[in-house]
Amino acid sequence: MLGLTLEKLFLLGVIAVFVLGPDRLPAAAAKLAQVVRSVRAMADGAKDRVRDEMGPEFDEVDWKKLDPRRYDPRRIVRQALLDDVDDHERTTR
Repeated sequence: MLGLTLEKLFLLGVIAVFVLGPDRLPAAAAKLAQVVRSVRAMADGAKDRVRDEMGPEFDEVDWKKLDPRRYDPRRIVRQALLDDVDDHERTTR
């Protein structure tokens, strides 16, 4: 959840109370809830469009495999360099 912990959320709430004041805080919270709902609706719409475009294969895709957080650039470069060394050794023999 973007690295937000309960303590950070509480701190943001306290800061919001001081910055916005108790009079404007309910209106700001309602606006924030509306923005979150609209973003969620846009994400659901995009997901539905992708599902329509891909057809039945959409449910077969392993989305965890495609998570960009899984990829470590250092590991990818290391593997590429080792593959180049192995290819070079095979061709020079």
